[in-house]
Amino acid sequence: MTLLAITGQTWFITGLGFGIVLMLLFVFVYVMKLLGWIMQPRKEKTEDLQPVQKHEPAQADDATKAAIAYALHLYYNSLHDPVETHLTIKHHATAWHIISSGK
Repeated sequence: MTLLAITGQTWFITGLGFGIVLMLLFVFVYVMKLLGWIMQPRKEKTEDLQPVQKHEPAQADDATKAAIAYALHLYYNSLHDPVETHLTIKHHATAWHIISSGK
């Protein structure tokens, strides 16, 4: 009995498996498209909607305006800690340096 012999039955099983995989791929693609279409928000008719009422903005008193201005000042002026902007690179010998230079 030869297990690795290629017969007509071998090609049939190979083709059947490949066909099932392709068929499932197409089914899954179209199921996902259908779910996307179902989950997509629908536009409602504009005649059923009520008009939006406009409200006057609330007037803030001077203390509230000062508090907001001070909070913004503190936020924008203290975003970052002071950082030194110069680099200090000091050469030192490591095992990698010795190997790469051939010593």
